[in-house]
Amino acid sequence: MKRELIVRSDSNAVDFALLKDGKLIELHKDIDDNKFNVGDIFLAKIRKPVTGLNAAFVNVGYEKDAFLHYHDLGPQLASMLKFIKGVSTGKLKEYTLKNFPFEKDIDKHGSINDAVKANQSLLVQIVKEPISTKGPRISSELSLAGRYLVMVPFSDRVSVSQKIGSNEEKDRLKRLVKSIKPKGFGVIIRTVAEGKKVAELDKDLQNLLNKWTAMCKKLYKAPTPSKVLVELNRASSILRDVFNDTFSGIYVDDETLYNQIKDYVQEIAPSKESIVKLYSSSTPIFEKFGIERQIKTSFGKTASMSKGAYLVIEHTEALHVIDVNSGNRSNKAKNQEDTALEVNLLAASEIARQLRLRDMGGIIVVDFIDMVRSENRRKLYNFLRDEMKDDRAKHKILPPSKFGLVQITRQRVRPEVNIKTTEENPSGRGGEVEAPIVLIDKINVDLEKILKGRNKNKALVLNTHPFIAAYLTKGFPSIRSKWFMEHQKWIKIQPRDAYTYLEYRFMDKEGKTIT
Repeated sequence: MKRELIVRSDSNAVDFALLKDGKLIELHKDIDDNKFNVGDIFLAKIRKPVTGLNAAFVNVGYEKDAFLHYHDLGPQLASMLKFIKGVSTGKLKEYTLKNFPFEKDIDKHGSINDAVKANQSLLVQIVKEPISTKGPRISSELSLAGRYLVMVPFSDRVSVSQKIGSNEEKDRLKRLVKSIKPKGFGVIIRTVAEGKKVAELDKDLQNLLNKWTAMCKKLYKAPTPSKVLVELNRASSILRDVFNDTFSGIYVDDETLYNQIKDYVQEIAPSKESIVKLYSSSTPIFEKFGIERQIKTSFGKTASMSKGAYLVIEHTEALHVIDVNSGNRSNKAKNQEDTALEVNLLAASEIARQLRLRDMGGIIVVDFIDMVRSENRRKLYNFLRDEMKDDRAKHKILPPSKFGLVQITRQRVRPEVNIKTTEENPSGRGGEVEAPIVLIDKINVDLEKILKGRNKNKALVLNTHPFIAAYLTKGFPSIRSKWFMEHQKWIKIQPRDAYTYLEYRFMDKEGKTIT
């Protein structure tokens, strides 16, 4: 398994595509004017506590007030408020917390009115970006994420990622971190810390302490609201969270960004610095790596899979619904149950990819094809869990219900990636149609079925709209040439002015339609 990160830059945004064995699994966009990224820390002002919600609305400088629930205040709220007051007035100039007297923890079942007051200043961190009509979701339980560790101010707890399986390794890491941890700061040990030495962990911790100190210096006489700590740029944060030994290439088409990423990789994994490459070809970088094509074919209402199976993905305000369809695929399985299991396993893999790719969050309901045997349902459930194991977003999967429905909840911290895959109808009749590349995929599927069926030896003529005919025959190698090289069969393409843009038919030389 190899992973590649492809970075495309233009005047006001940077796109990041994460590939796994050439297949697009994550797509991110970093827009210059996005001022509320997950992880950013603000010195904000309480607008008003709301008793009925046990929460407060907070002014962080967004058009809509941010939402802060009582449970997101953090147990050491009183200590933090005392610290902010001392630092912002200049009375407290020691930022390490080693001599700072902590206050008593707040009651975890308390009321918002007892904890905060209107016009009070406090430090808050963005945990969910503004989505739709809602403002940001925030927390005053701060955390600073590094490569191997996450540092939590006003805490003393050391915990280890559950994804580290070995108890011996967990104990080793805990011992090491406790020996280097500064007083007044808790530490969460990340999965990538597995097997690392104390020197690497200590370096990461010192970087986080330096970041904390730099943030605290900004608090003196700072206006509210103001951003006091900026999360890493999207390129560095993606690398920090997903980079590992399986990465075989990072390709960047912008020299400034290339130098930034190269420096960051040199810092976190010096042995991998050589995989960062500056892309300078005249062919756009997303075209070169086949990403543009994958975007066009992956973000529509219908997502195609191999062997004719497909997903239908519907979005509502409350939840997402995914329907699994076997299509009219040919199958050599002996019975319907085996066919259903094969399609469901194929669909589970694609669903795991689609959730990451579109960054779908909230409640997702999947209608798999019904299966009678309980062992097959259990096999599907375990397979889906394994496929989603690499998903960084918090998620929970329930076993299939009596009706064959699988319910998934997935953390939503950013707006869903929504890419338009239709284009203006070029025939001049108004409306929109699917992009040509999506139609070509459908033609490919039909051609493969014909060449595997009883009509495989017949001469084939493809009748299609003139625009599509031109698209199939242009350039070298054209799509038609590739068909010939793959199937050893020449397909005659006949433009038909009377056809609509999405209409096509395969015919034999006598003019009879082949289905």
